[in-house]
Amino acid sequence: MTKERGGSRYPVPAETTRVEMRVVNSRFIATIGQARTVEEARAFIERIREEFRDATHNVYAFRVGYGPSVTEGMSDDGEPPGTAGRPALAVLRGADLGDVVLVITRYFGGTKLGTGGLVRAYTGAAQEALRALRVVERVERRRGRINVPYSLYEPVRQAIIAAGGEIAGEEFAGEVTLKLTVPVGDIAGLEAALAELSGGRLHVAWGEADQPS
Repeated sequence: MTKERGGSRYPVPAETTRVEMRVVNSRFIATIGQARTVEEARAFIERIREEFRDATHNVYAFRVGYGPSVTEGMSDDGEPPGTAGRPALAVLRGADLGDVVLVITRYFGGTKLGTGGLVRAYTGAAQEALRALRVVERVERRRGRINVPYSLYEPVRQAIIAAGGEIAGEEFAGEVTLKLTVPVGDIAGLEAALAELSGGRLHVAWGEADQPS
């Protein structure tokens, strides 16, 4: 899997996944999924809290974004400080994932685990969730528009496709107007190819970043 730490390509959860484990009679239910924004992460956490509102604790950790632009959050939710949210977040960091949120629900089983036992239990639950998780690559794309003479229509189409881009629309008039989306990490290569094809005459008018796919 290609990873560009600039944030244009990075691994994310493919779907929401849940695992359960028992440690000295306590139930640990780990639910892990995708969140593209902090608001989405907090909404995910609230949904799990509502689902397990009778639980003893709903500990969480999240990482929104990737690389230098990541935003992190965590909570011990009443467990001794540093024994729950921090170990869960450490596991997410080690997994090298972006846009990920994890909630570990605990139903107390009557036997205290101690601080070391809690760290091991929450670390283990997070690791089990990651082992069960299917991961996909998120690709940040940018939309663009370019006017192309008919003589260069096919070479330009091929250059866009070779750069990993997609043709989102075509309008035929005096020239051909192509609407395209291209992975952010491949824009420079496409622009160089277009300059070579046209002697520097062709330029893409880039718009806003598209939602990552």
